[in-house]
Amino acid sequence: MPELTPITAVTAPDPYPYYAGLVAERPAGYDEDLRMWVAAGAGAVTAVLAEPALRVRPPSAPVPPGLVGTAAGEVFGRLVRMTDGPVQQRLKRTVVTALGTAQPARIAEITAERAAHARKRAAPVRELMFGVPAQVVAVLCGLDDTAPDEASALIADFVQCIPATATAEQQAAAARAAAALSDLLGPGLSARGDGLLAELVRAADPDAEPAALLANGIGLLSQTFDATAGLIGDTLVTLGRHDDPEFRRPQRIRAVVEEVARYDAPIQNTRRFAAEPVTVAGLELAAGDPVLVVLAAANRDPAVNPEPDQFRPDRTGAAVFTFGAAAHGCPGRSIAVTIAATVVGDLLASGFEPSELGGIDYLPLANARIPAL
Repeated sequence: MPELTPITAVTAPDPYPYYAGLVAERPAGYDEDLRMWVAAGAGAVTAVLAEPALRVRPPSAPVPPGLVGTAAGEVFGRLVRMTDGPVQQRLKRTVVTALGTAQPARIAEITAERAAHARKRAAPVRELMFGVPAQVVAVLCGLDDTAPDEASALIADFVQCIPATATAEQQAAAARAAAALSDLLGPGLSARGDGLLAELVRAADPDAEPAALLANGIGLLSQTFDATAGLIGDTLVTLGRHDDPEFRRPQRIRAVVEEVARYDAPIQNTRRFAAEPVTVAGLELAAGDPVLVVLAAANRDPAVNPEPDQFRPDRTGAAVFTFGAAAHGCPGRSIAVTIAATVVGDLLASGFEPSELGGIDYLPLANARIPAL
């Protein structure tokens, strides 16, 4: 088997001994093969995520070149997930306020309805992993009838443009999807309406651009897609490997999902780019230098999580880096956990047996750990 790297480890059967080596031997340093800086220890990851001179996009390419001038590029360039600075922070506050109006009980109710509908059609587990979370957020946004199913299919095409490895064909499909999503979600951007889109309008500054609000409405769907699918899938895999009836009790499922987010992170790494020369976590970065931030390794750092390789849903005060931190901490963390816990609970109640999953392969993604169930 080829030697792992901080990127190929994402799809390894068990990347955690490798990550433990990074944390112990090189918590922050330069990787000659990847030609980028790597932060893996909890201290280094914390410092990198909090450093304002490190941005989520290369300063020379705020929008991927293949998306410039397309509908996908217009959305990408306005996402709070993909931008930095004062405008981003104002929009982030708007998104946080809007998401705060979504009640956990309502999220769980919609998720249970969508999961039951999918199972009634004998949908594969993959659809419950990817389709149901996107459909739930679409319903929360105010879409009804068949529109959530359409939104789920479109967002699957749109998210293909986000990885740096996106092909021209994938970028073209994302551009078409972005245009269709704009048409689908646009009518919901009214302060007189119901749902998260209307809440975005009500929470926004009076001078907020409607195009920016619409882009971040699409962003609610896109950020749900891979991350929540991974959280559902990784929870099922973990339950299969820890055959403890206590973990399957309905009242324990949420705690199990929250521990899976640390123990087998659905988002294993992210990137930052130096906008100017800066020293952070002992690394002397030049302008433009990329940093790979290995969130999954930091989750297993014994300096912040005692006995990090033990799966313990009863942990209190766990340090979880999976959802980011500082300016780019994920505002939808609670929603994702609620959706994942409800889908997993529904599958278990329907008789799904995680211990029968057998050998697990992972989708060939650079940062998301999603089992191909």
